[in-house]
Amino acid sequence: MSDQQPYSWGPPGSGPQGQPGQPGQPGQPAPGQPGQPGYGFPPPGQPGPYQQQPGGYPPPPNAPYGAYPPDAQAPYGRDPMGRPYSGKSKIVAGVLQLLLGGVGAGRWYTGHYGQAVAMLLTCGGLGIWALIDGIMLLVKSDWTDAEGRILKP
Repeated sequence: MSDQQPYSWGPPGSGPQGQPGQPGQPGQPAPGQPGQPGYGFPPPGQPGPYQQQPGGYPPPPNAPYGAYPPDAQAPYGRDPMGRPYSGKSKIVAGVLQLLLGGVGAGRWYTGHYGQAVAMLLTCGGLGIWALIDGIMLLVKSDWTDAEGRILKP
């Protein structure tokens, strides 16, 4: 068993080269010989099939490259459902409501002034309304500002 090599290519005793007289892996061309046409990498200096060809695509007409025209109804973009985003953040509104909910700070921030005045007069519903409101501002994904736009995440 010592003369047999269980992981070698070719007949026993031919060595790790595979076939006597040919170096390298089996099925590979010898050094200095060309490979099979249509396989492997292109010769140096020539573009490959997945590289940018000279010239490329022209820029789109009537717009700078990579830019879209602004949307007047959604100046801050749109959410995945297509609803316009507000310029205000729901994180900021939620933290303001949790920290300063007794005066309705989160509601002042989002522009809901009537509810903010009610929170101010009731000290945030003795803190309970302010706490629930702050948690809801942070958790809900469809909270809106006074203009009806979804708060940014």
